[in-house]
Amino acid sequence: MIGFILTGHGQFANGLKSAIDMVAGDQPAFEIVPFEGSAAASYGDDLRAAITAMRAECEGVIVFVDLLGGTPFNQSMMIAGDIDNVEIVTGTNLPMLIELLLTRSGASGLADLAEQAVGVGQAGVTHKSLASLADDAEDDFDEDGI
Repeated sequence: MIGFILTGHGQFANGLKSAIDMVAGDQPAFEIVPFEGSAAASYGDDLRAAITAMRAECEGVIVFVDLLGGTPFNQSMMIAGDIDNVEIVTGTNLPMLIELLLTRSGASGLADLAEQAVGVGQAGVTHKSLASLADDAEDDFDEDGI
């Protein structure tokens, strides 16, 4: 199994974990490591310990971070340089995590799963308005021939 670690600034990881628990239930090999100001001094060590422990249990680890170039990303990249089979995905969102958590057991490989995360995450970002939703419903109606 591929292990997942979710990290990000402030309550980012806690909030997404809460939403995942609500939608998909408790997940194995899934851990959060928040980056909060009060624990900033130990954050790098905490993240390294979580990745190391997860890697010992799993064939690979994907670290999901909130923001490219921020401290969680930078720390994750430095740690990934020291531990094999660790991939980093930035721009993490809820659709990405839910789909990957539910499909990771059938994944073909760590890098493929990380690429799937990017595709799902991008597809989860869209713009909708009432008018576009009405158009979508009308298109569905027309396709069904009803």
